[in-house]
Amino acid sequence: MQVVGTQVIPEQGGKAGFTVEFVGDHGEVVSVTLPNDAEENLNRLNAIEKAKSVLKDAAGSAGDSETDAETFRTLRSARAAGDTATMEEQLDEGLEGTFPASDPVSITTSAIPTDRRQ
Repeated sequence: MQVVGTQVIPEQGGKAGFTVEFVGDHGEVVSVTLPNDAEENLNRLNAIEKAKSVLKDAAGSAGDSETDAETFRTLRSARAAGDTATMEEQLDEGLEGTFPASDPVSITTSAIPTDRRQ
């Protein structure tokens, strides 16, 4: 895979971390999600280097004979697992991230008379 593009996506404005997407020349996309630590040392500038490091570590350990299937197990999504509590939590997080846009539209009119005639 030849990487032709990189995208850094902040999670909750970067406070929760970042997702780095590497886009390949044939449309492949590899995503690395990086949680931020308590000191919030991760930022948009160093997230790509950290994601590259994570991918190198994963690729290196994938060739190890000591690596067992548990290390690279696939986790089921909350929806597939039927975990309603996790789905509610994810919904709440999503709504928090769009809070200003999720407020209902309020329309007000002025009752101040003007001297314009129709």
